[in-house]
Amino acid sequence: MTPGNNGASTPEDDDPFGYLYADGQANGAQPPSGGYGYPNSVNRVRPVGTRQYGQQGSAPQAPPQQGVYGQPNAHYAAPETLPGATAQSPQPGRGGHGGRGRGPNTKVLLIGAIAVVAAVVIGIGVAMISGDDEDKGGDDQADGTPTQSQTSEPSPTASSSAGEQEEKAELPTIDAKALRLGGTASLASDVEGAQSDGGIYVANLNQPGASVTWTVDDIPKDGAYTVFVRYSTTDEPQSMTLTVNGKEFGNKLNMDNWARAEDGDFSKGWTKTYAWPTLNKGTNTISVSCNDGDKCNVLLDQLWLKEGQVTK
Repeated sequence: MTPGNNGASTPEDDDPFGYLYADGQANGAQPPSGGYGYPNSVNRVRPVGTRQYGQQGSAPQAPPQQGVYGQPNAHYAAPETLPGATAQSPQPGRGGHGGRGRGPNTKVLLIGAIAVVAAVVIGIGVAMISGDDEDKGGDDQADGTPTQSQTSEPSPTASSSAGEQEEKAELPTIDAKALRLGGTASLASDVEGAQSDGGIYVANLNQPGASVTWTVDDIPKDGAYTVFVRYSTTDEPQSMTLTVNGKEFGNKLNMDNWARAEDGDFSKGWTKTYAWPTLNKGTNTISVSCNDGDKCNVLLDQLWLKEGQVTK
């Protein structure tokens, strides 16, 4: 072999399509028969899997190719077609589409859902009823809240008997002429408007030591009462001393010019005031007097009592 000439039919000179050309044919190229290239060329083409390295002998046959997915395979046989095999029925699945399975019990779930809805409805109903009761209770409490004119004692309509109501109705009213007078106090009837029998009232109370006293019997029980005093004044606010059973009662008895009478016209100044003393069962004494520091320019008409702390 000479330089530049590597010989004919070397592998690198192989042209699988040489037989198609004139020079290839001149060099003896033949169409492939189990291989490509010139005569005596190296045959590199082998079926896939037929060449085994390190083993002697003929190459084993390639395993049969599986069929296309979803198409029958000619080499597959169902187990039940094999000798001695028996047909098997499909086993129930566990909740799959192919069998009844043991999936969720829809009946139990439905009953549970109904129970939850019923509980919610009952809860809403109870809340609405409770809200109504609270609203009513609030109204009742507002109506029954003690005020300045009410006592802590039960109301007559709620707890008093008919006899007790009659006793309340019989609490006395006393006219001016039945009062015991003290100091400069005297009876008069010149000014119109007095409601005592004969239009008589007590005058001349505007001096220290002047007083009227009422001894009242048959008080039904111990407790809070309201004593009313009817009077007339045309001056600035007046105040006198109230004494109950020999003891001065709290603040001065407020005897303001509620009627707003002017120019000394006592006939236009008749009004009333009240206090809430505690009386004993039986006999009690109530006095209205002009003491030092009091303002007593008033005419006094009547006194009367009501059970409890009221304003009229």
